[in-house]
Amino acid sequence: MLTRLRLAFSTYPRQFWLLAAGVLISSTGSSIIWPFQLIYASQALQQPIAAVASLVSVSSFAGMLVSFLGGSIADRFGRKPVMFAAILAHGLGFFLMSRADTYLGFLLPMTVMGAAMPFHAVGSDAMLADMIPSAERNRAYSILRMSSNAGIAIGPAIGGFIVSKSYTLAFYGAAGGMLLYSLILLFLVRETLARGGTRPGESLLANLADYKRVLADRRYIRVVAAVTFGMIAPLMMWTLFAVYTKTNFGLPEYLYSWLPITNALMCVFVQYFVTLFTRKHEPLRMAALGMFVYALGVGSVALMGGFGGFWVSMVILTFGELILIPTGTTYAANRAPADLRGRYMTIYWFTWGLARAAAPLVGGFLNDAIAPRAIWIGGLIIGTVSTVLLLALARGKETENENPGKIEAAGFTD
Repeated sequence: MLTRLRLAFSTYPRQFWLLAAGVLISSTGSSIIWPFQLIYASQALQQPIAAVASLVSVSSFAGMLVSFLGGSIADRFGRKPVMFAAILAHGLGFFLMSRADTYLGFLLPMTVMGAAMPFHAVGSDAMLADMIPSAERNRAYSILRMSSNAGIAIGPAIGGFIVSKSYTLAFYGAAGGMLLYSLILLFLVRETLARGGTRPGESLLANLADYKRVLADRRYIRVVAAVTFGMIAPLMMWTLFAVYTKTNFGLPEYLYSWLPITNALMCVFVQYFVTLFTRKHEPLRMAALGMFVYALGVGSVALMGGFGGFWVSMVILTFGELILIPTGTTYAANRAPADLRGRYMTIYWFTWGLARAAAPLVGGFLNDAIAPRAIWIGGLIIGTVSTVLLLALARGKETENENPGKIEAAGFTD
């Protein structure tokens, strides 16, 4: 066992493990509060679910508006400054939310955090792609997810206890985790961008114009669009699940915390074995499988009426996550030419921004206009449609003009 651990550690550079440690710290801090964030906001604002959930939508729209800058800046100026600024902004957002008691008071820090979110995702994914050969990226992305989810397993267990005493302390804990990670980035992490990657004298505007090359990869854009639509389903669950269980079934925060903890523990202890299976199969078919399992997990909530049932739904949902997320990230990284990695990852994470913005609006409408259980039936339908689209893309053949950027440069064969 020790030999295997040493071999696994030596496979990747020291900086990769620093990044994994930083992700562990920040995810532990942020997950102290995020599972309970909308519960806190709904209690403070005393407004319908749709209105409270719109805070997440506005936050996500902010991320979408600036997300294309993240890839261009990461490809021009470096991965490290993008990541550092994003993490620092997150810490500031948590601190400001601890003092919020009005809609605007919540809206401003959540908008800052939403704008910062894609910057870190793009920067870290591009940094990992810089450091890790394509053959090892799927496993490397899985390890980063395991680090993140180890933090998510620890954070809610602490947060469920803290929020029962003081939400303010929970917000401070989240801000502290972000601050510590920002210090790791500032003092211990080195830049990985090869300075020859951006053409000398090229303006940021011209750098942004290179998104045309990404958009010209029509197959990639179709995949992103299909995943974007499907991700509305699980993100409705992550956005509204806590409020749904609290409002309709009286599930207390300390008990609800075991649902994200279950998700995180599965990501830590099961992800590796799922990856061993998924890496042997064609990526788009695995993405379709993951999306369908996601849909089943979301839809099953409509049948549940207590903690045990909700726990089963979370387990099903998590298997979808274990299949889809590392597969999708690896697909995007391997698809991209080296000089466009940041922009390809930006387009990929635009998936999350758009779905995260739409999910609270769709779920809030279904809840208020039809019935609370309609959220989960709607999610099942959305995820199933996305599955069909991904299967169609997996079966379709790619023509040469679908990727003028030459996929072969990225070492990807579809």
